[in-house]
Amino acid sequence: MRIKHLLSIIPLICLVHISSAQSNLKAGIWRGELKTKSGNLLPFNFDVKDVTAKHQELFIHNGAERFAVTDIKQKGDSVFVHMPLFNSEFKLKQNKDGLKGQWIKHYADHDMVMDFDAVPGINWRFVNNPTPAKFNITGLWSSIFVNEKGKPDTTVGEFQQTGSKLTGTFLTTTGDYRYLEGTVDGNKLHLSTFDGGHAFLFTADIKDNKTIVNGAYYDGYDDAEKWTAYRNPKAALPDAYSLTKLKPGLKKIAFTFPDLNGKKVSLTDPKYKNKVVIIQMMGSWCPNCMDETNFLVNGGYYKKYHPKGVEIIGLAYERTTDFNKSKTTLTQLKNRFNIPYTLLITGYTPAKGDPLKSLPALENYKGFPTTIIIDKKGNVSKIHTGFSGPGTGKYYTEFVAEFEKLTDNLLAEK
Repeated sequence: MRIKHLLSIIPLICLVHISSAQSNLKAGIWRGELKTKSGNLLPFNFDVKDVTAKHQELFIHNGAERFAVTDIKQKGDSVFVHMPLFNSEFKLKQNKDGLKGQWIKHYADHDMVMDFDAVPGINWRFVNNPTPAKFNITGLWSSIFVNEKGKPDTTVGEFQQTGSKLTGTFLTTTGDYRYLEGTVDGNKLHLSTFDGGHAFLFTADIKDNKTIVNGAYYDGYDDAEKWTAYRNPKAALPDAYSLTKLKPGLKKIAFTFPDLNGKKVSLTDPKYKNKVVIIQMMGSWCPNCMDETNFLVNGGYYKKYHPKGVEIIGLAYERTTDFNKSKTTLTQLKNRFNIPYTLLITGYTPAKGDPLKSLPALENYKGFPTTIIIDKKGNVSKIHTGFSGPGTGKYYTEFVAEFEKLTDNLLAEK
């Protein structure tokens, strides 16, 4: 996904501890709404499930994904929800109607705050009884987003529509918008997602079977863009291995950064000699990096290839240059996914120019994640820009097959 928007089903079951003296959240489906600066409401659904009288489970819905939340505390009528990733939280009050309060996302130098309301017992996302859809937009679309400065960005929209139910995503050169879910209400398109790090809302008019117009895209509290799309069965992005490269004449990269314990690690360390090494340029704030991490760990890649001679190094670019703050957020990510490979704190941020300063051998760096594949001789074999997660369907499946084939070929080299 573009650096600006720098988020595999994660079937984790996490228990929420609530004192018996307090009133449990009502079990079952809920509907929540975040309010943007423009007044538009960004909805999502979540489940609350009773396990025992004192324990409940909470899952956020985004298409096929059920995102589990671990850190929820309740004191009287106050409910505090700390999201497991992305350094954000909810501060809420429970009343007879449901929950009311704010979602707060913490950045290095400021907080973003959005008003939030949630009501139990509602299983619809945008419209309770949508008007029958006039068109079916299932398929591929060339989608053009235009920011407030008038700069266009072409993406690939991939949608699946059954009746009025709509799911899908937008693919960009640096990743995808993960699981989007919504409705086609007559000729009105509505999609949203919330992952604790990003809150996305898409609206548009479906002009006919070939054209989508008057699109509006809202990212968080106050970012907004316009978008349009036209049906294009051949819509495709550039080859992800063709974007970021080494500077002419160079074959290797070099770095020395501390791990979470402060120990300096270099690519030239004996541990990595004669190994295929995967360098994951990532950040704990990045949803697509989360999907890539899930593929490497829970998708079975590391378990399959580490015994064969593959090592992975995660180079973290956090929103702060403070080592201890970066360590805190990275430790949360490490614990969430049980990451077995080395994570290094680069001391650089995702700000424009920083990644290239950290690895000056690179050129044309696009965004996070970027994956650098090193062969057994220590040379850069390929550089893959972005990551198309499981929300992209066949694109994810194709990536996994291609990446494993590349790994097998590099391991077979003498």
